[in-house]
Amino acid sequence: MATILARVARSSTALTLCVALGSGGVAAWQLVSVHDEIQIGRDAQTELLRELPQVSDPTVRTYVSALGRELAGYASGADYPYSFSVADDRDLNAFALPGGPIWINRGVLDAAHNEAQVAGVLAHEIAHVSGRHTARQLTKSLWTTGILYVVGAVAGGSDDWRAQAVNLAAMVTAGSVMTKFSRNDEKAADRDGVLLLEQAGYDPRGLLEFMEMLDAQQTRSPNAVARFFATHPAPRDRVRNLNALVGAAGSGRSSSPEFARVKDRLAQMPPARIR
Repeated sequence: MATILARVARSSTALTLCVALGSGGVAAWQLVSVHDEIQIGRDAQTELLRELPQVSDPTVRTYVSALGRELAGYASGADYPYSFSVADDRDLNAFALPGGPIWINRGVLDAAHNEAQVAGVLAHEIAHVSGRHTARQLTKSLWTTGILYVVGAVAGGSDDWRAQAVNLAAMVTAGSVMTKFSRNDEKAADRDGVLLLEQAGYDPRGLLEFMEMLDAQQTRSPNAVARFFATHPAPRDRVRNLNALVGAAGSGRSSSPEFARVKDRLAQMPPARIR
């Protein structure tokens, strides 16, 4: 990080970026473009694939990828190259990287009672990507740490300063793994996730049921959801919001033979790892 900052700061034409602030934040302006997001996500994914243990069973991996791609086909916004990985981790959690890579823990698959619940978790993470929530959080992170004070345009209109900032953003993403989104972003991802479920023909109550499961798990086994609480609002608040969202929603499919086969496979595997 120090090397990148020094290289940018040494530019004789470095200019301080002026950011138009909205109501108390780095509102409308974002550091990274969609192209940048995709590159940041790829770089961070390369690091995580080296660091995070994955479920190796091809049936489980193929199932999650197929379910994720089905849901992503209904996502709005840019045409991101979505990908779906299963971490061999017992925690009930999932997270999205910029530009498309999405991870779901095996613990979610173990705990889910039906396919709509798994689809709800994936739909929520897809909505974070399509809504560009990570791009906004990265911009805020880079700004608040003072990095953008030394980032400016170099002579001749070169975009070298931007490449340095994007490289740094990839480092921030890979280092933190899971971004803590704002409460508004979480509400938006729940709302858009419910819409994705409906469009794909799933029972939108799947996401609500998963949140209720997390709320109950908080009492029974707090450690299993500790990392979830570190990066997400309390599920009880989200349960209330989701109840309002899906209260009038029509029913859809809740499970499938493929989900049943995956549950059988999971039951035959050694327990998920504890990190």
